[in-house]
Amino acid sequence: MDRLQLRLSERWVEHTNRRTLVIIIVIGIIATFSYLFLIRPPDNFPLDHLVSVPDGQSLKQIGDTLQKQGVVRSSLAFRVMATILGKGRHMRAGDYLFKEPQELFSVARTISIGAYGLEPIHIRIPEGATTRQMAVIFRSQLERFDQANFLVQAQPMEGYLFPDTYFFLPNATEETVIKTMRQNFDAHITEIQDQIEASGHSLSDIIIMASILEREATGKGDDRQKIAGVLWNRLSKNMPLQVDVTFLYTVGKGTFDLTRQDLKSDSPYNTYTHKGLPPTPIGSPSMNAIEAAVDPIKSDYLFYLADENGVTHYSKTYQQHLIKKDAYIDN
Repeated sequence: MDRLQLRLSERWVEHTNRRTLVIIIVIGIIATFSYLFLIRPPDNFPLDHLVSVPDGQSLKQIGDTLQKQGVVRSSLAFRVMATILGKGRHMRAGDYLFKEPQELFSVARTISIGAYGLEPIHIRIPEGATTRQMAVIFRSQLERFDQANFLVQAQPMEGYLFPDTYFFLPNATEETVIKTMRQNFDAHITEIQDQIEASGHSLSDIIIMASILEREATGKGDDRQKIAGVLWNRLSKNMPLQVDVTFLYTVGKGTFDLTRQDLKSDSPYNTYTHKGLPPTPIGSPSMNAIEAAVDPIKSDYLFYLADENGVTHYSKTYQQHLIKKDAYIDN
């Protein structure tokens, strides 16, 4: 009897060891399978791209959304994990930005606490930029930015969207951009509103003139104010402005690229064939250019030119202008 019990005991221990080994192997297979196919980040995890969780979605819909966008491998696994964490009913809607791949647990926790990961993006709009140039800059950095819609809304405000350094969240839209830039413009104009009214010119004329000065007056010191004085003088005498920078706005050509055909074009931005200011600004002027247009240096000059060193030379008559052109440009 004792021998039988001993043999049964030995067999039980032997089978127990086998069962334990089998259980360990099964658990290992399940754990490996779970990690590879459920827990680890998908291969197409959307790094540095906005992931949107719409408001009002159920936990299942959120899981489906995250799986579709490549954030989790399994919608069901996400729901199970969220439930285990006790956050199944507390998912936060909004736009999320992931800087590195996250496993299932981290994703569930991130969505449950609303750790959106959105940090302001530094975007600089240079002085003189047109709305077309702005659209390219913003589209390259803001994922929700609609370039075509921006141009539809912004081009009527050409010149009135202030060039500056801005900080926008990655999910900023074109509406947010336009509103912010226009508010910035209005704030700057408010500071010199009295000077504008005292200048005798409308805000529209000031901004158009400033946009020309931004590109035309590249010299140092008070050159912009002096050139502003020359251009206002020409307008007051009903002379055409004859500036080349307006062609940059319409045909994208600078002084040395213009043809005779360009100079004869009937475009309202051709300041050789049309007297007065162009119909709209040709870009967004800086505060320096706006102030120069508001407060020009008064003189009797009607002509100016810049030599190869960037020094501007002024003349009262066309004959004097030709002499300086021969001395500083042609030779």
